Amino acid sequence: MWIGLLFALAAGLMWGLVFIAPLLLPEYPAALLSFSRYLAFGLVALPLAGFDRNRLAQLSRGDWIEAAKLSAVGNLLYYLCLAAAIQRAGGPLPTMIIGTLPVIIAISSNLRDARRDGRLPWLALLPSLALIGAGIACVNHVEIEHLRADQQADLPRYALGALLAFGAVACWTWYPLRNADWLRAHADRSPTAWATAQGLVTLPMALAGFLGFWLWNTWIDGAFPMMSNLGGLSLPFGPSPGLFLGLMFAIGLFSSWLGTLCWNEASQRLPTALSGQLIVFETLAALGYAFVLRQQLPAPLTLVGVLLLVAGVLWALRVKPEPIAVDAPRPVV
Repeated sequence: MWIGLLFALAAGLMWGLVFIAPLLLPEYPAALLSFSRYLAFGLVALPLAGFDRNRLAQLSRGDWIEAAKLSAVGNLLYYLCLAAAIQRAGGPLPTMIIGTLPVIIAISSNLRDARRDGRLPWLALLPSLALIGAGIACVNHVEIEHLRADQQADLPRYALGALLAFGAVACWTWYPLRNADWLRAHADRSPTAWATAQGLVTLPMALAGFLGFWLWNTWIDGAFPMMSNLGGLSLPFGPSPGLFLGLMFAIGLFSSWLGTLCWNEASQRLPTALSGQLIVFETLAALGYAFVLRQQLPAPLTLVGVLLLVAGVLWALRVKPEPIAVDAPRPVV
């Protein structure tokens, strides 16, 4: 249980890094950020695949198709929605909308996976969910008040950002449940190899997306300044090529591959309903990073919300799943 908790914490800290790129590169289109991040992830996975080639060879055609589905929804589409949301609504609002994931995943998995993982009693789980929900509400209240006080705020843009964040929530409600299904069904397989497999299948999709965006941008007469000078060469990395490449490879390595690896390790050790709640670590990390970039301390109510979130997670770890009795088949007379 506690080893799984540490793996989930590490994954959350690394996944929180993905919220930084759209804030540091606000002029870059969200589609370009998503394709570039996972292009970097795929390139990182290539040399790692050499070390895992024997275990990767054990994957069937169906396994590779499943990895492609997970990557398309949980990687490319999720980050496309999230990056677009952050660029339109700032860091904290989308972060806290994403913070509803622990509640949504816990409820979904408790309804869906009770026979496999045991049922977490609703009355025992309710205080944890209430604490997490109250914490998210506190932070959201602060951000809404901050928005109302800003006379320059573009309310439709913020609303679109919130809507896109809910799209990211939908993607990442589906991904961890589906990913946990495969890991539990293949407990003898390596989580490392599975993370690498997802990186490998992401590479051609991300490369096609990157090239498609480049051609589309050129066709519409360069709405985004794609070409830039880097080391005397003209390359398609936008107006800030050094920062762009550094961020993409950093989050490709730490957030995409290593974060996925840590999450896979946690998923094999924890019931899905509990591991779903531990995604709250990503929310806390991303919120902390956002306030560091803002160069300001969080409001007191925000700190109260953070404490409530942590308390909810700690409470959840005390809840033990109860096995569901399976009716024995009746003898044939």
